[in-house]
Amino acid sequence: MATHGGSSSSPPQENPIVEDDLDLLYGAESGWVDARTSCDHLPSLSSDLVHIPTPDTHCNRCQHPSENWLCLCCKEVLCSRFVNKHMLQHYQQINHSVALSYSDLSVWCFSCDAYLDAQLIPQLRPVYETAYLLKFGEAPPIRSVNAQHSQSAN
Repeated sequence: MATHGGSSSSPPQENPIVEDDLDLLYGAESGWVDARTSCDHLPSLSSDLVHIPTPDTHCNRCQHPSENWLCLCCKEVLCSRFVNKHMLQHYQQINHSVALSYSDLSVWCFSCDAYLDAQLIPQLRPVYETAYLLKFGEAPPIRSVNAQHSQSAN
């Protein structure tokens, strides 16, 4: 599990974790998260998402080697909120909303505050498939769209 680091000028407190941190630490682990199959922020994606940096690319700002994300708008690689929060800062400063995690190949939209289904959203499928190939050396398994719809109908 990633550790939550950082320095603070305030004296140590008995419980330094704030409520937002608890949501980040436990929210996704508490159960299944349904990824969205649409997003209004897809028009901001890079026009070339087939040629991307490799999953072992370090953060462009702090050179951290893991927990990195690929901005799908400008293709900059930056570290997660569990490291130095450079991807989060990138979104806050430049408003590039959509990013792919090199850790688990999930796609997150900061503006929607939601995961996006990269296998079912046509604009995201090429970058997901390329990242999977670069990470695992083989094409991703094909997921049936019909199986997905029948599961959500139950």
